[in-house]
Amino acid sequence: MNRLIAAASAAVLSLTLAAGAASAQDFRALAQQDLQTVHDALAANHPAAVVPGAPSEAFRAWIDAGLTDAQSKVGRVNSGDSHAYLLRYYANGFRDSNISVTPTYEGLGPFFGIGWSGVTMAWRDGKYVVANLKPGLRNAPPVGSVLIDCLGKSAADLAAERLDRWEGDLTTEADRVRTAPYLLWNRNNPFTGGMPALCNFQTGRRTKEYPLQNQPVDAASLEAAYRATVYTPGATPLGIETVNGRPWLHVHTLGDKADFDAFFAAVDAQLSAIRGSQGFVIDLRGANGASLNATGRGYVLANHIWTPEFTVSRQPEAGSITYRATPANRQWFADTLGRMQADPRFVQESGAVIEQTQAIVAAFDSALAAGQATFTLPGRPSVPDTGVANPVAGPVIVLVDGGCTSGCLDTLDLLTRLPNVRLAGSTTAEDTIFIEPTVQRLPSNYADLTYGHKAWMTRQRGNDAPFTPAQGLAYTGNPTDEAAVRTWVGTLFQ
Repeated sequence: MNRLIAAASAAVLSLTLAAGAASAQDFRALAQQDLQTVHDALAANHPAAVVPGAPSEAFRAWIDAGLTDAQSKVGRVNSGDSHAYLLRYYANGFRDSNISVTPTYEGLGPFFGIGWSGVTMAWRDGKYVVANLKPGLRNAPPVGSVLIDCLGKSAADLAAERLDRWEGDLTTEADRVRTAPYLLWNRNNPFTGGMPALCNFQTGRRTKEYPLQNQPVDAASLEAAYRATVYTPGATPLGIETVNGRPWLHVHTLGDKADFDAFFAAVDAQLSAIRGSQGFVIDLRGANGASLNATGRGYVLANHIWTPEFTVSRQPEAGSITYRATPANRQWFADTLGRMQADPRFVQESGAVIEQTQAIVAAFDSALAAGQATFTLPGRPSVPDTGVANPVAGPVIVLVDGGCTSGCLDTLDLLTRLPNVRLAGSTTAEDTIFIEPTVQRLPSNYADLTYGHKAWMTRQRGNDAPFTPAQGLAYTGNPTDEAAVRTWVGTLFQ
């Protein structure tokens, strides 16, 4: 038994033991219970159930139909992995980036597979193309070949069957890119089966059928293949270096575990160089912004570089926020307020945020007492231009890709409004108007439900609207070829 299959078996075994020697039948019952809980929690608390508009219509079209669809598949749940896949299928069906169900244990990582042919696909220019081959693999489609079909099933239909909802939301460009390597892998998903045996690939004008033969699986090869296909941040997500004579600010995360204090100190220490006439790069590729404080970190970075006095009048108008008035949503804000007040540093530095949260809790109390389904509060008003001069003398390139999510997109709302800033790279992820994630543990104790519980109905950036670099600023090469990316970025300053 190879190492990866052994690891998968160990993971399932640990889940089984944790559940008290749970059987496949137990996992089916847990899946049924968790699916119903997800449905009921969203129906009772998600704003889309009660606010008008197209995003809400999509939510309402799936919440019952999707539950029925997912429940029809419960009979095939036989493990912790399949339990996780089915819950992900239901959550991704909402087409809402802020609705997710994630395992509470260490589940299948991004490089996991129990079988593969040695062929790894990428989503490039609207097609599935061969991006990487296992070294020494024979009788394989050449790198760059386009997948046409497998046993009569088109590449698009194959992706819809094997990837959509199970691995991500294929209505988005970012998830097409992220999930493409899995198209011809076996990820131990019992709902989609193993990898296809025969596929047609087009190389130039020639189409040829290739057998996909199962290759020995090892974790290192799968990780290397994925990293050679999709840009994945390395072990040091924050830092500053000089590239082609310009400061290059690496911001590949906006998460809680990164040392932003040290990073901001480094930015301050190099401000004169960053603000120089030669220009600089802010690299936000892979910057997952799912953390509650992600947007704040992005704004703080802008304030360190441009000063708060300069950025304040250029921040996007907040508009108004609509809240779903339910006891569970009110409790989330009350709990958040308690954590804020228990943190001495937060009390010292963010008194205004505490006051705002207190006002929200009070508004919940009033709305609930009056029997209102929703209530709306005004956001931060726009600030007139302060007249402060731009401290940054040179041009700025903000480099992005599909890994720029959530709070990273909020950061782009500001950065793209600053003078001499251009967005480059590839299309970002998308973000729904249903924001401020709340987390609920599901009855199985194996998964958490996350969803946004307030609606930013007046957000200037539309619902599920990604950032797409303008013509001439879109990178079309291999996103994992760092030398090529840096050379290309250098040409943008010429």
